[in-house]
Amino acid sequence: MDAATTKRYHLWEWRTIIVLMIGYALFYFVRKNLSMAIPAMEAELGLSKVQLGIFMTLNGVIYGASRFVNGMLVDRFSRRKIMSLGLLLSCIVNFIIAFSPKMNGFMHLLDSEGKATMGLVYLIGSLWLVNGYLQGMGVPPCVSLLSHWVRPKELPTKQAIWNTSHSVGAGLVLLLCGFLLKRFGYSAWNLCFIVPAAIALVGVPVIFFGVKDDPSLVGLPPVDKMDDADGKPASSEKPLSKALQDRIMVKMVFANPILWTIALANFCMNVIRGTILDWGGTFLVQDKGLEISMAGTVMGSCELIGGILGMLVSGWVTDKFFAHRAHRTCLICMVMTTICFTLFWGCTGLVPAIIFLILSAFFIYGPQALYGTCASMQSTKYAAGTGNGVIGILGYLSTFISGIWFGAIADSAFGWNRVYVLTICFGILGSIIIALIWKVPATGYGKVNKIIEEWNETH
Repeated sequence: MDAATTKRYHLWEWRTIIVLMIGYALFYFVRKNLSMAIPAMEAELGLSKVQLGIFMTLNGVIYGASRFVNGMLVDRFSRRKIMSLGLLLSCIVNFIIAFSPKMNGFMHLLDSEGKATMGLVYLIGSLWLVNGYLQGMGVPPCVSLLSHWVRPKELPTKQAIWNTSHSVGAGLVLLLCGFLLKRFGYSAWNLCFIVPAAIALVGVPVIFFGVKDDPSLVGLPPVDKMDDADGKPASSEKPLSKALQDRIMVKMVFANPILWTIALANFCMNVIRGTILDWGGTFLVQDKGLEISMAGTVMGSCELIGGILGMLVSGWVTDKFFAHRAHRTCLICMVMTTICFTLFWGCTGLVPAIIFLILSAFFIYGPQALYGTCASMQSTKYAAGTGNGVIGILGYLSTFISGIWFGAIADSAFGWNRVYVLTICFGILGSIIIALIWKVPATGYGKVNKIIEEWNETH
């Protein structure tokens, strides 16, 4: 490939990565803002944790289903249009939630004391469920665009870089909402929806005009065929027929045992991740005796150290030491997470407990980032959205275990010890499952190219 083409490719590649990082971080602005607004909404509107918790759980399930549906859509339609539309509509939903009490004249939403009636509870809850679907329009376009713009041999590192947008977006919106509530008080809870949504709106044109769906749209060759034997640009690939696209989707996703193995391992990983991140602060306060403000600092460290550093290191290790086989890094991380969480359970000192919990988060964020990369690489760019949709819906079904079931166990006579044991069991099971594909190739391009060649020979 000549120098000019190489330079132009790298410019477009990094432009795509940066725009997607900004865009997806802004998705978190209109997603994670609710968690900071909840205390104020409880105080001002009289909403209960039970009411909000039910809708938050259903939101997670709908989000997983949306990732599956939109995963199939982005493999057939414009990725940038789906992603920008999802962010736009999510911003609108947040604005409606912010001003929903103002609609009291049209519906009976507030009682005589200004507290929420069940009408307002159902309105806000239903809007948040809609937001769950719209949020599912964020990840599938990103992973599909990355698989089209980043060479397979570089995807683990560069998709891990993109993945840090999760933690960046979540961290920034939590800080923003915390500042707004401290500055204006709980009565200004609606600012936690208005301000983040207004900021996130900026991302809509950035996404729409900032990325292209495919390198061929700017005169570049496909990334998996970037160089031929002579080092010259590869020829542009022909558009696939709908029938061939369907065949690839079936073979590379629904009938691909490697992908389903990744999906099951991802389910186990999300049980551990949900347990650590959702219940970690409660562990530290109720079981380890840590003061609540310090527990918040520790969980923030889990996000920053685990969420950002863990993702970056895991991507680098995959390309540097495992020849781009992301599933091998996932196995190492799953084993280490299980060991660290076991040590967290067993230790008695506060300092060791904090260290082992942060290390658990550090290692669990490796597979959290890389299982999506595994799905993209195994299903290839032709079905990356659908492949990630499959592992996404299974991953978010794990909330029934880490959330509802583990919460019920913790409230029972068994207490947190039973939760620890079950979490460790899922870590062992997830490690065994992902170990089954240790020897498989880094990508599925060899298989998909064979499917295309056979199709062309017979049609």
